[in-house]
Amino acid sequence: MLRYTEEHEWLRLEGDIATVGITGHASNLLGDVVFVQLPEVGTTLAKGEGAAVVESVKAASDVYAPLAGEVVEVNQAIVDDPAIVNADPQGAGWFFKLKLKDVKAMDGLMDEAAYKKLIE
Repeated sequence: MLRYTEEHEWLRLEGDIATVGITGHASNLLGDVVFVQLPEVGTTLAKGEGAAVVESVKAASDVYAPLAGEVVEVNQAIVDDPAIVNADPQGAGWFFKLKLKDVKAMDGLMDEAAYKKLIE
């Protein structure tokens, strides 16, 4: 299941683990990503809480926790090579994996059609 937020994050759910990243639209708006700061594994995040920071040649932006949960994995590859976020934002450029407190909360997020409408 793939869902989106109004802050341009995407989530892909597998079991009760959601992989989180920023959308292609967000990476295009940011421009060339030059730095990524990820949360610590084991961090408990509330929905809407700042979870990561992404800096580009244009701006620095927070990446928010789209839902409440615990960080169970981070993508060290994008820290080592931030350009991956631009090259493959919804694939290899994922940011962190979140063990969701409430999987049903995914239903409150946008599907792909709703997200496409948002960014038109």
